[in-house]
Amino acid sequence: MNHIGTVELVEAEVDDLRAMLALYNDHIAHTTALFDHEEIDVEEFKNRLYIHNDRYKTFCIYADNETAGFCFLSPFRKKIAYDKTVEIGLYLKPQFTGQGLGGEIVNYMEIVAKTNGFEMLVASVSGENLPSIKLFRKLNYEQCSHYKAIATKFGRKLDIFDFQKAILG
Repeated sequence: MNHIGTVELVEAEVDDLRAMLALYNDHIAHTTALFDHEEIDVEEFKNRLYIHNDRYKTFCIYADNETAGFCFLSPFRKKIAYDKTVEIGLYLKPQFTGQGLGGEIVNYMEIVAKTNGFEMLVASVSGENLPSIKLFRKLNYEQCSHYKAIATKFGRKLDIFDFQKAILG
């Protein structure tokens, strides 16, 4: 367990997958934060996350004595050339957004990434996800791409922004 400010992060176990998947599928059904169009099952979800991995980590997030969400580090690309780069993901239940938790969590994940030998973090964010765009800008992530109208969900064309941050030294 890791207490970070007002939240607690606990490395995820296989038994946590269903609770995390419920939040993920809710985001699929109701937001443009994810680009899946239909809910995924636990096997597919398990293939997307890293449980008990030496470098790539997934954490359950707890606040106010309840599950607030989850976050993870995953490969940016599955090629050796990207071995020092990691992608960060963060999903919170709606009642836990807008409270400053995202900054605490991302700062902690940067430490985990650095400890595990990564030098660059990347975050891909839907153009409609204004709170996440604001968060990564506030945390000094540099916007490195803006793909315009590259995805479609709920009948809308969506942009994607990529942000990166070096965590050297």
